[in-house]
Amino acid sequence: MAEQQDVEISFRKDTVGKLLCSFFREDKTRLSGDAALLMAEMLNVFVQEAALRSQKQAESEDCDRVDIEHFEKVLPQLLLDF
Repeated sequence: MAEQQDVEISFRKDTVGKLLCSFFREDKTRLSGDAALLMAEMLNVFVQEAALRSQKQAESEDCDRVDIEHFEKVLPQLLLDF
């Protein structure tokens, strides 16, 4: 049986910053480093919560694996919560 490793997966601040900046309408708009860090943390929380809710949905349907359908079922409420 394979050992489960606790690996911290996160979004890179630079990647998040570039992604956010790509949606700015004016060239003068800037993004601070703290704002990029905060958004990266929010994305981490969102993804973890989506995974957890999808897992619970699969368990409630007596499934032994999580499929995209489970994620699609929890997504509306997840978006409302965020």
